[in-house]
Amino acid sequence: MQLRELSDIKKFDLKLITFLNRVSLPALRISLGAIFIWFGVLKLFGNSPANDLITKTVYWFNPDVFIPILGIWEAAIGLCLLVPSFIRVGLFLLALQMPGTFLPLVLLPEVCFVSIPFNLTLEGQYIVKNLVLIGAAMAVGGRLTPILNTKKST
Repeated sequence: MQLRELSDIKKFDLKLITFLNRVSLPALRISLGAIFIWFGVLKLFGNSPANDLITKTVYWFNPDVFIPILGIWEAAIGLCLLVPSFIRVGLFLLALQMPGTFLPLVLLPEVCFVSIPFNLTLEGQYIVKNLVLIGAAMAVGGRLTPILNTKKST
């Protein structure tokens, strides 16, 4: 490879990395918000493929009440992630909601695993994918600008 070709590759690489640095976090935040809105709205209208799993997992709540509330909660997470001034609220709501998504792994292992601990059913895969959502939320939160102490001394 000639020096000029190598230089062109380095220039392209720098431009690509610069572009990705500029767009990746907003793309991650928007896609995360869209997923939460989408899944929330499905629950709100009773069309989520997770409704049966939720009903079996959180059997102590009336699913006709609980699932729509969960749908509103998830849609609120998504909307907050789409509005920059509400990202912290969305991440807080997400942090409260996410542990519950793993309950079926403990309460319904026969539904989540073909054989424990690695051979997941489709339901188990649906749950474990939440690790990616948690990682995405951490990336979004990790890039927030800290709230500075703005106390004025008198």
